[in-house]
Amino acid sequence: RAVLRKASALEYKIQRRALRKEDFINYIQYEINLLELIKKRRARIGYSFKKDEIENSILHRVHSLFNRATGKWKEDVQLWLSHVAFCKQWNAKHQLSKVFSSMLAIHPNKPALWIMAAKWEMETQLSSESARRLFLRALRFHPECPKLYQEYFRMELMHAEKQRKEKKEFEQAKMDLGEFNYSEEILNGEMARIIYRDAAQKIKGAEFHLAVLAIAKLFDFTQDLQKEILERHGVFSLQTKYADDPLTWDYMARRELELGSLQSTEHTTKQMKVSEMTQREDRCSAVFEEAVRAVATEDMWKCYITFCLERYNRKTNSEELKQKRLERTLSVFSKAHESSLLPEALYKQWLQLLLVSNLFEKATEVAEAATKRFSLSVETWQMRLQVLIQLKSDDVTQCFEEAVKHLKSKGTLPLWTLWVEWSEGTNSKEDTEALYQRSLHATTPAESVTMKEKYLDWTYRNGGYKKVKRVFTSLCENRPFSLDFFRKMIQIEKEQESCKMFHLREYYERALREFGSTDSDLWLDYIKEELTHPQGKPENCGSIHWRAMKMLQGDLVEDFVSKYTLLQTGHL
Repeated sequence: RAVLRKASALEYKIQRRALRKEDFINYIQYEINLLELIKKRRARIGYSFKKDEIENSILHRVHSLFNRATGKWKEDVQLWLSHVAFCKQWNAKHQLSKVFSSMLAIHPNKPALWIMAAKWEMETQLSSESARRLFLRALRFHPECPKLYQEYFRMELMHAEKQRKEKKEFEQAKMDLGEFNYSEEILNGEMARIIYRDAAQKIKGAEFHLAVLAIAKLFDFTQDLQKEILERHGVFSLQTKYADDPLTWDYMARRELELGSLQSTEHTTKQMKVSEMTQREDRCSAVFEEAVRAVATEDMWKCYITFCLERYNRKTNSEELKQKRLERTLSVFSKAHESSLLPEALYKQWLQLLLVSNLFEKATEVAEAATKRFSLSVETWQMRLQVLIQLKSDDVTQCFEEAVKHLKSKGTLPLWTLWVEWSEGTNSKEDTEALYQRSLHATTPAESVTMKEKYLDWTYRNGGYKKVKRVFTSLCENRPFSLDFFRKMIQIEKEQESCKMFHLREYYERALREFGSTDSDLWLDYIKEELTHPQGKPENCGSIHWRAMKMLQGDLVEDFVSKYTLLQTGHL
């Protein structure tokens, strides 16, 4: 009866003249939850009576609901994807094929959906032909989409690998291959080669070629294809066509790590392994040095530094190798900085490396240089200040003042937060309070909300109840506020031995003036205080409830009523 009652209520909602998407979603979710419950209960008691009749009717209803919803709100991709996920979960292959067909007809402009459909055909339906047709249709809509070409390239290589394995198994079983058509061209990845050549004529940039190369490396029969991508055809050659692309140089440099040592590898000792790795990294570094001379850009230096950091962070038992990696990394950072091509984000990593290496004086110089170069960046000033605070420098206050002078009020909240937190542990209470008051005027109204909360909390910890009450009253004169600001003051009042309901009412009333239309829990908490506080007046609850019903907006009224009912029955 409960299931029928709930299902009927949900059904009535989707029969309205003005349909709402939320009603369909709630109905679908209820039916899915019911299916899961039935599935678990059947598994627990081992009962399968009328399984097809019950489950299939619910499945049919869910599909029908999804079809109505996607027909009404065709543009909602998430709704389509939810239907796809449901079909996969309940193995509704025939239905899923229809869903993909309808979805792609309505959203042909989204390559990710084409890839998803083709992947399902290839991996679940085991139909490489259907997947190929989908990719070809997708490429008519997106003839220059790198991701589509990459996944199509991968699919053809997977198909070739699958056929190679089948052929090998048949040969091992000594079966006649006459009835099977295994084309040598397909087995060697010729289809993938055609796709790559077609894509190379349309898609510019080394990133695509390197992505295709990475895919080709996953298959052990693509050596010739890899060689073609890298070197063989000058028209496609990475080194000649994309010599000014940092990704090309990055790949060519990292390739040196994969090449074997020039020395003999027989009877290698630990020292010889370290020497070999040093030689490889030196060759990589030489390529990168050539790269930053040929392509003097921030992106190129970023590739070089990222490589150096990766090598430095690799574990090694050789102190000599570790020290050499550290020196190389610090040297590259310095060179990039001197060239004024070190990206802002990498200064933080440079400073961390200097601090870990106990190069404190150098870290201070680098932090100062970073703020000179990026004088309008809050993150860079914050980074410099954190270094000075960590080193317990005497220049912290001066640096804060300099930062505030350079930066406008918008976005400076992290600086003021850092400043007052530092001041709390360093300066006198008077100086810290003056700093809090200054921060309220120096930050934007939206950011001052956070500073008010912190000011209130600090005042209570350091000045006690009377002081925090005066501060709260003064802060209430300037909007905006946050709900946590009022809740903090309510919590402070409740912590007092002589907690007065008169004061709690004042704080709740102030909070409700600001947030009474958007927060139902605030009204419920107010009612609970009146009911439970020794000085509370339960007779006030009726008027509070009436005001809440008048002020709350939209679905919050229904939420408030349900919670208020639970409160009356003692379940909340």
